[in-house]
Amino acid sequence: MSRNYQEISVHSLVPFKDHPFKLYAPEEQRFTDMVESVHANGVLTPIIVRPLSEGKYEILSGHNRVEAAREAGLETVPAIVREGLSDDEAMFIVTETNLIQRSFADLKHSERAVVIAVHYESMKKKSGYRSDLLDEVESTSDQVGLRSKTSGKIGEHYGLSSTTIKRYLRVDKLIQGLKDLLDVDRIGIVVAVSLSYLREHEQEILAGLLSRGTKPTMKRAEALRKESAERELSEEDIVQILKKPAKTKPHKISVELMERYFTDTDESEIEAVIAEALAAYFDK
Repeated sequence: MSRNYQEISVHSLVPFKDHPFKLYAPEEQRFTDMVESVHANGVLTPIIVRPLSEGKYEILSGHNRVEAAREAGLETVPAIVREGLSDDEAMFIVTETNLIQRSFADLKHSERAVVIAVHYESMKKKSGYRSDLLDEVESTSDQVGLRSKTSGKIGEHYGLSSTTIKRYLRVDKLIQGLKDLLDVDRIGIVVAVSLSYLREHEQEILAGLLSRGTKPTMKRAEALRKESAERELSEEDIVQILKKPAKTKPHKISVELMERYFTDTDESEIEAVIAEALAAYFDK
């Protein structure tokens, strides 16, 4: 496979639009290490870009290397220029190169959702993605902290159940504001799934409300989903649903189940154990 290597000015490089992965922060040690490496040795591994208009190039792989090069005072970086890529193919490069750098478990919920959604779409296509893209991805990685990651079937590849895969496919449909709240555990993933069914403008209203401290329960999230399916919700509608007292139907645990797990345990201890188990289950 022929590659079009060339030196490109750092001033002509722009980040990938709506880049879904968190970049290294300037204060992080790994960024400092990368800057020192680039200062001493230059950018050893070419970045991958695609041409835009007016002499600009969009970074597909190597955002951290570019920032390190700028910090180190470099004027140019080596780049592989890919012509004629579709947006789907560009996103494929973005997601795969990030998985090479980090394990799936290291990703935030919103980042996992993007990766799974991209792979899901690729598997729906008969021909899949071009093999030359995968070859190129595997040969380009960040200068510091390289990790190997190969492709495979979605569930098997990530060690996730089909239910979890479906949840992440729904999470990818959230607006960024709600994804951010999910990433910092302001909402749970099961709640996020229900909220993903809301219209975009409804999600935007909700994100604004939640950023002020409101935290929806699963029942309220389901109520929002149900009401949204029947009619378009206003901000007032959403506020009323969030404030509506939740009606919880009591559930009686069978004697057999109690005897299997609890002996000589008082009621408060039983509730604590059940609460901890439920929290672990829904977090998973």
